[in-house]
Amino acid sequence: MTASSDTPLARLKELGLTLPPAAAPVANYVPFARAGALLFISGQLPIGANGVDPAHQGKLGVGVALEAGQAAARQAALNVLAQANAAVGDLSKLRAVRLGGYVNSAPDFASLPQVVNGASDLVAAVLGENGKHARFAVGVAQLPLNAAVEVEGIFEILS
Repeated sequence: MTASSDTPLARLKELGLTLPPAAAPVANYVPFARAGALLFISGQLPIGANGVDPAHQGKLGVGVALEAGQAAARQAALNVLAQANAAVGDLSKLRAVRLGGYVNSAPDFASLPQVVNGASDLVAAVLGENGKHARFAVGVAQLPLNAAVEVEGIFEILS
């Protein structure tokens, strides 16, 4: 990356992305919680441009292609970053610790890690060296609003 990409927001711009507004919770939970220097971001769906519905719905392995799943994971991760930014006001104050990816998938769909790479790749690209993280990827029978993917995150708040 060039010198112009020294900040997460500059990297987002270079990727042709902007942070969406942080989504309001749709049930009895908070979108993020802080414990000491750790910031926990609740699971985020790939909410689309209308701010309400997932941009990617359905099951991987049954009508949803791998590439669409990766795009869903990328959008969900962008929403994780939006929540993180709302929590601390500056993405450069964060280091990714762990991402978790839930994939709405058929029982025999085996490319779960490749789907969640969409989220991991985005976080690494936006946060640079601070974007390297541990991760899990699991297949589930269903997700809220029939979303294809849900992503959660844990970040360290840097002093």
